[in-house]
Order: sequence, then structure tokens, then C-alpha cells
Amino acid sequence: MSEELPSPQMALKLLFQTGCSRRVVAHCKAVAALAVQIAVACENKGLSVDTKLVEIGALLHDIGRSKTHGVDHVVIGAEISRSLNMPEAVVSIIERHAGGGIAPDEAERLDWPAKCYIPNSLEEKIVTYADKLIEGQRTVPVERTLRKLSKELGENHSSVVRVKNLHEEISSLIGDLDANSHVA
Repeated sequence: MSEELPSPQMALKLLFQTGCSRRVVAHCKAVAALAVQIAVACENKGLSVDTKLVEIGALLHDIGRSKTHGVDHVVIGAEISRSLNMPEAVVSIIERHAGGGIAPDEAERLDWPAKCYIPNSLEEKIVTYADKLIEGQRTVPVERTLRKLSKELGENHSSVVRVKNLHEEISSLIGDLDANSHVA
């Protein structure tokens, strides 16, 4: 990675400086705590994962919420993070965490820049997954997230399918998370 990652303290400072509310910052801290637990579990299974990148990416994943709470906060967050000279790996986490990811055709319908917004690296997948398990600051079971997404988007929506697949992939790597033992 060419650019250096900011410290966790600097990442939190950037959230406030860009205009994120205390509520958003608290959510980001909760997602980061869970994401780091997942990353450590991956390391314990012998997988290669950049835990510091996971932590910083998770802390900054919702930086776009300083400007909007719509799904486009991921695109805006990527723009903000690029303007702050964040490493591209952090930008990628930010722009790929919405739902279970956004496919190029879906991005086109949203009038976003043409590209794939589906998490690809293990670090991107960990942050995306951790974000789906945190409501506010509280850890919730993935089933709750899936019910909520199904109700909002439709049961067979691609985002619902991608979150299910992400859950299966992470679970196959580290086993099931006990939501109650990971309360932030």
C-alpha cells in the first residue's frame, strides 16, 4: 500500500471534521470493533488479513453520511476519502459496503459512476459483513438484517442474496458469530 493508513484516532477526528454526527461515529466505532474481532478470528484460522486496514476502513466506512444518509453515501464517502488522500484500499472498503454490494447494472440505475461496488477483498467483505450485523451501536443477528432488507427491497432482491452469501462465506471461514457475545 503506497499511502499510509491514518491512526484510529485520526480516523475518528476525520469523521467529526467532515460533519458526521456523534450517532454515526458511535456506529462506526461499533462496526470497527466487530470487524476487528472477525479479522482476528480469520487470522486465528490461518487466513491472511490486514487487521489495521479492516479497523480503519470500518471506522471510515460511513464518512459519506456526513453529507447524506441515502445509499449514495458510499459514493460520496469514496469522494471524500479520496480528497483526504486515503489509501485506495480504504476508499474501496467505503464504496463497496452498501448492502451486500452494488453490481454495475444496479450502479447504472442509481446514476453512479460505472463500476462494480461489490466487496471483493477479504477486508472489504469483513467490514461489509460487520456493518450488516450492527444497528446503531447494537449487534444484531444476520437474520434480522435479512428480514429488514427483504421487507425494504423484496425477498429475492440481489442485495438480500449477496448479504446471505456474505454471511455463508464468513461463517465458512470462522464459524457462526454469537451476536450476544459481540455487543459493542
